[in-house]
Amino acid sequence: MTKTRQQPAAIFFDLDGTLADTAPDLAGALNRLRAERNLPPLPLSTLRPFVSAGARGLLAAGLSLQPTDSDYLAAQTRFLALYEQHIDEETQLFEGIAECLDHLDNIGLPWGIVTNKALRFARPLIAGLNLTHRTACLIGSDSTPTPKPHPAPLLLAAKITQVSALQCLYIGDDERDIIAAHAANMTAVAAAWGYLGSDKPVSDWGADIILDSPKDISRMVTPNR
Repeated sequence: MTKTRQQPAAIFFDLDGTLADTAPDLAGALNRLRAERNLPPLPLSTLRPFVSAGARGLLAAGLSLQPTDSDYLAAQTRFLALYEQHIDEETQLFEGIAECLDHLDNIGLPWGIVTNKALRFARPLIAGLNLTHRTACLIGSDSTPTPKPHPAPLLLAAKITQVSALQCLYIGDDERDIIAAHAANMTAVAAAWGYLGSDKPVSDWGADIILDSPKDISRMVTPNR
């Protein structure tokens, strides 16, 4: 289902679970933290659905910690330090994303990244994926006063890329990505290949478009802009 068939002027991607499979390194950091607490590792399949919720989701899944718990801040700080030390050991682009980005570059369609990862982590990760000089923008959780699902990060991406938000697609694998896209008046695209960290099925998120594969992105856009 689509809001518009008009050719987009820019495409913005969420990072974790949409552009790149960061789950192995994030789960690795959580399991290192568990090991420091004399706890056995958890399988990646158990932790993967919680990756889109970042440290909060992983600490809840792996240590049953909530932000209101007295131990949460120390655990979060240690988790993030462990993740930073091993940030791109196993992370890679999802299958089909490299070809998709090549296609966008070839037809001259600008694309960028809007993530709730802090730039402290997003910048080295994007550099490790050799994408730094290809992105029209990289917006992190600390690029604006309020992260997604607030529209501010998406609106900043449109401003930097010098395109109207109404002519942009935002692709993400979490319901808050869809909420943010709608709030920014962008076409909201759900990445059904991602982590989908929600109790609701992706079909109930209210996305304008649901894509099953990164290959579908290339099919949506053509050189005739």
